[in-house]
Amino acid sequence: MTLTTDYARLDSWIDAHFNEETAFLQQLIRVPTDTPPGNNAPHAERTAELIKAFGFEAEKHPVPEADVRGYGMESITNLIVRRHYGNKGEGITIALNAHGDVVPPGEGWTKDPYGGEIEGGKIYGRASAVSKCDFASFTFAVRALESLGVPLKGSVELHFTYDEEFGGEMGPGWLLRKGLTKPDLLIAAGFSYEVVTAHNGCLQMEVTVNGKMAHAAIPDTGIDALQGAVHILNALYAQNVHYQQVTSHVEGIKHPYLNVGRIEGGTNTNVVPGRVMFKLDRRMIPEENPAEVEASIRKVIADAAAGCKGITVDIKRLLLANSMRPLPGNKPLVEAIQKHGKALFGQVIPAMGTPLYTDVRLYAEAGIPGVIYGAGPRTVLESHAKRADERLELEDLRRATQVIARTLLDLLQPGPG
Repeated sequence: MTLTTDYARLDSWIDAHFNEETAFLQQLIRVPTDTPPGNNAPHAERTAELIKAFGFEAEKHPVPEADVRGYGMESITNLIVRRHYGNKGEGITIALNAHGDVVPPGEGWTKDPYGGEIEGGKIYGRASAVSKCDFASFTFAVRALESLGVPLKGSVELHFTYDEEFGGEMGPGWLLRKGLTKPDLLIAAGFSYEVVTAHNGCLQMEVTVNGKMAHAAIPDTGIDALQGAVHILNALYAQNVHYQQVTSHVEGIKHPYLNVGRIEGGTNTNVVPGRVMFKLDRRMIPEENPAEVEASIRKVIADAAAGCKGITVDIKRLLLANSMRPLPGNKPLVEAIQKHGKALFGQVIPAMGTPLYTDVRLYAEAGIPGVIYGAGPRTVLESHAKRADERLELEDLRRATQVIARTLLDLLQPGPG
């Protein structure tokens, strides 16, 4: 048979089993994985149970409870499914990684966040687009590949991990540090209309501004921590004007940005606040040095605090996620996904960067070339990820599954000789 015929057989198998794939995704959505609090082991158990019906045996790798609790979550069990073709140990290993953890649903939903409801060709639910959908696309792509019965050479590993929202150190990072996996190539959960080869880094910090409480009737006896915090915040936000001049050469990534996402402090309206805490998020373009970025932020804070008499500041780093830079070895993945994406979606699938940060960087830091590609719309905004009524076009799920299956076939065909 020709390779073109094999592509058609893959597509047909996925079409014939698409209702089953959709039902599989519904089951995954119906097990909550809100992070925080991050009690995610039950979802891993359910996933392992569901894929066992497909003949897939999942290795369960629970992260020790003390490590998980110290990390700020409740439970993590990471899964690896290993599928070997041809002679074991020969050929390349391709890992397919998707994360099951997700932010809590929040307010404003018109659908059940854990219902997996289907309406108008879309499936709704928290993590329907980011990224339980790629538990489904990757699993069914592998099933389709194996349905062909053609000679293959190499291995596929499914990595289902559970702490992307916290940075990935207890997900992919933990699997890699423990030596449980070392694939040659990686495809990680993404969207269908672009293949992502680079992404931003992220620095998150908690800043506590300390003053001295006092009765509001005698404010001079206190030191207003809120006024100090406002002074520091103004200095930090002023950096965004400078950041607009620091541009990236990676298509899809523009410039650094700083955001303060949480503020709390004070005790009552008639009390001079003695303590104010805020948390900041600084996105780093791939060209930036994370250590230099952190040192610069700390200096801005210290200089601003020095201008406020009696104010002291404590700074705690919450997260330092490096950017993902393209590795030369990702070319076969990029070319295959672009070829099949164009054939199935009828448009060019550009290779580009994204301003998001992901745990895919941890594979890149381990020297594993990878890309981000999966089931989803053109933009995060369209998916409603991290917002109410997150949804996924089922047609995107179908075609992305076909792209992944075809790509695996291209890369795992035995060479001549």
